[in-house]
Amino acid sequence: MDIIDSKYIGLVSSRLQKFKRVKANLYNFRCPLCGDSQKHKNKARGYFYQVKTNTNYKCHNCGASLSFNNFLKQIDSTLHKQYVMEKFKEGHAGGRNFVVEEPKFDFKRPVFRKKLDLPRASDVAIAKEYLEKRKLDPTKFFFAQRFQEWVNTQKQTFDNIVKDECRIIIPLYDTNSELIGLQGRSLGPNSVKYITVMLNEEAPKIYGLDQIETKKPIYIVEGPFDSTLVENSVAMCGSDIDIRTFGWSNYIWVFDNEPRNREIVNRISKTIDRGDQVVIWPPNIEQKDVNDMILRGHNVMNVLESNTYSGLKAKIKFNYWKKI
Repeated sequence: MDIIDSKYIGLVSSRLQKFKRVKANLYNFRCPLCGDSQKHKNKARGYFYQVKTNTNYKCHNCGASLSFNNFLKQIDSTLHKQYVMEKFKEGHAGGRNFVVEEPKFDFKRPVFRKKLDLPRASDVAIAKEYLEKRKLDPTKFFFAQRFQEWVNTQKQTFDNIVKDECRIIIPLYDTNSELIGLQGRSLGPNSVKYITVMLNEEAPKIYGLDQIETKKPIYIVEGPFDSTLVENSVAMCGSDIDIRTFGWSNYIWVFDNEPRNREIVNRISKTIDRGDQVVIWPPNIEQKDVNDMILRGHNVMNVLESNTYSGLKAKIKFNYWKKI
């Protein structure tokens, strides 16, 4: 770690909670970007560390990964200007963005197709009619006439495609709008309504990551169709993920309105115990999910906003709801 970086780490340390030197060229403190854990004030998951001659910053809570230069820029603009000037005098790239070498991993980065080579559901009569009857926007989805055959062109998944069928394709994108997976939704009676295929097995099975604004409340709903009907929302697609790893400051869980479903009841109970916000449906809502509520004429956003709870109030509302 060069002399200038060490100097400015010392200068900024007074602004960093729980700051300590772990060992040579490694410092630990509470992340000032995400605030670290709000429940556990002793949690400290931010680190300055060295890679060759560069000093980097990494938070193991929100996932922030920055050069020390960019970290200072976000924390203290005055100190950053002084730092840049000193670096400039030392001959570092005009004092601007200094090189940060990313950690090397053993796996190869997958290459994904940015566009699906399929027609939009809005251009296929059977798919358009199905979606519009449910008041869903058919331009948001695609259509595969032979689902299994097409999936195998993206990733070898099905060995036997004799009983192939058509399906609506629900694309899953990451925050950079890269295609990471997809869901196939059956149009007719089928024991398997949804089939999820991940092109990147390491990616989270979440729909809508490319659309949300993280500074606004984020609603987490049960399915992609429901997600398109709720403002600033994502949908879980068949897996339990620790949402806290995304670093979102304000998120609200929206489970289906099924008080007799033991799995849903258990999930809501665990969500409340974690201290998360959750929607508890009021007694006048009889429909199972958001889509059905929309079809019945409910203003779903108003219902969500006025029935969001956490803590003790959530437990009280939950106990009443599950007895309905």
